[in-house]
This record gives sequence, C-alpha cells and structure tokens, in this order.
Amino acid sequence: MLDLLPDLCDEHEDKIEILAPIFKDYGAQINFWGKAVTVSCYEDNSKVRELVATPGTGKVLVIDGGGSVRRALMGDQVAATALDNGWAGVVIYGAIRDAGAIGAMALGVKALATCPMKTEKHDVGEIDVPVTFAEVTINPGDYIYADINGIIVSREALSHPSF
Repeated sequence: MLDLLPDLCDEHEDKIEILAPIFKDYGAQINFWGKAVTVSCYEDNSKVRELVATPGTGKVLVIDGGGSVRRALMGDQVAATALDNGWAGVVIYGAIRDAGAIGAMALGVKALATCPMKTEKHDVGEIDVPVTFAEVTINPGDYIYADINGIIVSREALSHPSF
C-alpha cells in the first residue's frame, strides 16, 4: 500500500504536522515510519556515518543539512550501512548521491535532490537536537511517517492497521 498518510491524516489530524512537500523519494522502500533520531550537520556527514553504524530498528534518521545541495550527505555506502543496521528510513534536508544504487535498496530515503560531490569529514554536527525545516520542528523521539504522499510528524505513535 502506497497511500497510508491520507488515512493517518484523516484519523489523527489533531496530532500531526505535515512537512512541506519539497522531498523526493530515492529509496526502494516508499512507505516507512519510526521514531526520529535527529542530526544537524552542514556539508559534513561524519555524524550521519556514526549514527547509521548503530542499531536503527524502528527508527528514522532525520538529517538537517541546512538545505544544502552542494554536497551529498548520503551515498550508497552510508545507505547500505543504514540498511544493514535496520534503519527504517532517512529524511534528508539536503542531497544524496549514488541515486541509482540507493534506488535499488529496501530503505526509505527522502531528500531534496542529488549531487555527485561527497562531503568533507571534520566530525562536525550535533546529534539528538531539535531540527527545523520544511515548516516543522522535529524533536528526537517524535514519530515520522512517510509514503508517496509526503511526510508527517507526530509527538506520539499513531495507530493504523498498516503500521
């Protein structure tokens, strides 16, 4: 089922916020959801690499890259590590690269765009901080729900037969 968010919005309108529709789907897993783990980083994916190497079962990595599309915060190697460690998906307010390879992975990936340039590695960024982009503030531990219709955020887990 691709259209889960409209039902969630109808059933839980008072409990959700909708991210502005600025993201594109890049992973093969279109529907994903989980508890948010946040990272704020700008053109440096050191903290992203650190987080995807940890167990991600039931979690969605939310990356605030400042909206930059000059450097890719995720490539095929980082995505493969996230998949291997059970992350449900990744939402990137920034760019990815290796879009063809990521498109074949059973990982949910939403990002602004693609860019072939990798990031520099200076171990810069903050983990588990509130991030604000696409007209919504996402806190660590919020719940992220994504499908072909977009992305919604809730402060609590939402009940729906498909989740």
